[in-house]
Amino acid sequence: MDHLEELKEFARLHARGQGMTAEHATRVLARVTNDTTDDPDSWAAVWTAEGRAAAARDDLLDACRHYALARFPYHGDADRLAAQRLCVDTFDQWRRGQEGVERLEFTDPDGTGGTIACWAAGLDRSRPLLIVMGGIVSVKEQWAPLLPLLRKLGFAAVVTELPGVGENTVTYGPDSWRTLSFLLDRLTDRAQVSDTSMLALSFSGHLALRAAADDPRIRRVLTVGAPVSDFFTDETWWPRVPGITAHTLRRLTGSDDLTELRHRLPEFALTPEHLQRVRIPVRYVASSRDEIIPDTDQTLLRRTLHDVRFKTFDDVHGSPAHLGAMRRWLFSQLLWLRLARRGARPTPRATVSR
Repeated sequence: MDHLEELKEFARLHARGQGMTAEHATRVLARVTNDTTDDPDSWAAVWTAEGRAAAARDDLLDACRHYALARFPYHGDADRLAAQRLCVDTFDQWRRGQEGVERLEFTDPDGTGGTIACWAAGLDRSRPLLIVMGGIVSVKEQWAPLLPLLRKLGFAAVVTELPGVGENTVTYGPDSWRTLSFLLDRLTDRAQVSDTSMLALSFSGHLALRAAADDPRIRRVLTVGAPVSDFFTDETWWPRVPGITAHTLRRLTGSDDLTELRHRLPEFALTPEHLQRVRIPVRYVASSRDEIIPDTDQTLLRRTLHDVRFKTFDDVHGSPAHLGAMRRWLFSQLLWLRLARRGARPTPRATVSR
């Protein structure tokens, strides 16, 4: 499959995950003929034009959805960088009309001068903290519309990005999990960080699990399709990994090429010793046809975690065709763990629901 066709295949999934209809995504993609900077029929140009049209009719969130796809899978050229900026600026315009949605910026989380940007709502020292973070191709603006709901549910909610994604300028590396502890440190006066939930999707789920092994302030982790160990180390699995995933990881890690990336990836793998220290509830949405994450990573979690439950959908990575059911399950688990089981000790078990 060539580059453009792979882009289109993944865009259909991500468009569905953002709530776009398949018919609309197909119409837009039919107009994309290349991925060349400054070409009006290029990937970034066509999606950006759709975003501008949505903004012109004052549908700012729909505009953000299109800009997010215009910069997909990462803002590696001038047109995608412009789309990335439009996505942030347009969301900022939308949130100014919402009650209590604010922007946060934190600098130097890794000592190299990097920056982390967040959207937040409901910040209050009496409220439990909920951090929402997407994967390697998901900007925070995709999830930030959930903020008013999360505030109504009683959370101090913060939506941010994986290192290297969107406005997060920190390089993605084996120690990137420390970014989460850095955020908790900075939010100490704005939320009840000692009772933190992580809604961490895909690769950020990997960070959340690693952080939970060392940071007792993280009390529960909910994730979708998180890599754990074999994704990073299994030589037989790697040839199946989509090119977009591989090249995006190369970009985020600052690797010169895929060979250098492959040498680095084993350092990311979580060990049984790490996972045995995660003595909190973990809830994991799995996809039976996941083309990115091997099912052996789920097997490792079942064998090592003290309290883990799985919800499996017959779908590809991220279960985009089951968005509603996935969100209902995740939010029901989040509220149950936060309210009904607050303060309860984890029970050693691993169960699967379908």
